[in-house]
Parts: sequence; structure tokens; C-alpha cells
Amino acid sequence: MLAREVGETGSPERAEFNAKALAWYYGEVLRDRRKALGITQKELAERVGRDRSYISRLEKGETDLQLSSFIRIAAALGIMLRLDVNLI
Repeated sequence: MLAREVGETGSPERAEFNAKALAWYYGEVLRDRRKALGITQKELAERVGRDRSYISRLEKGETDLQLSSFIRIAAALGIMLRLDVNLI
């Protein structure tokens, strides 16, 4: 059923779906943590040198999250990131 909706595994359509799903998920994690800390989007944006609108778009999963930005935002929110790289 998923293949009909978003494309077969390995297809460009599935890759796009997966990227959007991850962007949404990471946005949820960042928003939940920010709110738990009582920080506004504007305050977080100031801490990481970005615009409030950028933080808003990230939290909605509407923009690509660059690794360098993710690291800065995670640090500002007290989130430890771990990146595993596996060669296939």
C-alpha cells in the first residue's frame, strides 16, 4: 500500500517522501524540546544566528535542515547528536 502512495523503495518518489518525513520528525523534536525549555522561536533564532521564520519553517518540516544548522540548534537546546555513517 505504501508503495502505491509514495513510490517503490529506491524510487525518487520514495526518497522525496522519506526526506519530507524526516524533516517533519526533526521539526517535531526541535519544537517539543524548545517548548519544554520555555524558549520562544525568536529567542532560539537569536541564539543560533538565524531568523525566527527559519526556526518556524524547520519546526513545520518546510525547509531542509543543513547539518551545520542542526548542530547549532541542537546545542542551543541541549540536545546531543550522534551521527552514524555506514558505507553501503
